[in-house]
Amino acid sequence: MDRPHESGGISLLAIIGIVGTLVAVFGGFIMEGGHLMVLMQPAEYLIIGGAALCGLLIGTPVKYVKIMINQVTGIMKSGYRKQDYLDLLVMMYQLFTVARKEGLMGLEKHVEKAEESVIFQKYPNFLANHHAVEFVCDTMRLIISGAAVTVYDLEALMENDLETHHREISKPTSSLTAMADTLPGLGIVAAVLGVVIAMGAIDGPPEILGHKVASALVGTFLGILLSYGFVAPLARNIETTNEEAAVYYECLKHALVSFHKGFVGTIAVEFARRIIPSDVRPGFNELEEACRAKKA
Repeated sequence: MDRPHESGGISLLAIIGIVGTLVAVFGGFIMEGGHLMVLMQPAEYLIIGGAALCGLLIGTPVKYVKIMINQVTGIMKSGYRKQDYLDLLVMMYQLFTVARKEGLMGLEKHVEKAEESVIFQKYPNFLANHHAVEFVCDTMRLIISGAAVTVYDLEALMENDLETHHREISKPTSSLTAMADTLPGLGIVAAVLGVVIAMGAIDGPPEILGHKVASALVGTFLGILLSYGFVAPLARNIETTNEEAAVYYECLKHALVSFHKGFVGTIAVEFARRIIPSDVRPGFNELEEACRAKKA
């Protein structure tokens, strides 16, 4: 599903988490008397980072790599807010009101060219979510067509659409999780290579041998830190965001199903409102006042 970050602001928690991890790890290292320059081992970074990225590319098709890039760059943005859901419900109410006043054919001009719709243009965040726009417009086209589609058939059709899309956007998360699992192993690979080099200098001065062993151990440290400190939390962040985005689509689905059942606009959007998480759910009176304002 399209990332919800288009509608939100910068996620302060994500920034705090990244900075906090770096400060805690490296700050603790310095407090113990360590020297940061000891951790600056470009060869270890190249071995672990290069192997991890190449392994990711080997195991992930190109189209999912593109989705992954969008998801990763979106973690700095917050998810859907109450205002986003309120706008969504009011927008659907406006569409249902057009259908009540002008008949189903009155919706045709809105769903055929969504970017030119006077209703959709009022909600740029919705228009920016291309899958959501297609989901609404394609479903509306089916309702407008007058085909003998039962409510159950329509709901099953939308469920299939959402399940297919959910599988697609879940693939990158699986790849990132697999990458997190391999990073400690790659850290060991880098450490073993460092030990091999250290053994080649075993007859040298103790300080030289110690430096080479320390450099080798940086590989193990780096693999574990990247895995448990960054990549695994990143995968969980994306997975949670995808689950939150699924609620947005469920909200659309319930509104459209209720409309197809014959409920008036206010009742149809109320069915949709009830599935929104409590922390971002608009109140009943809040939604009613927003709908009245748009109607006026």
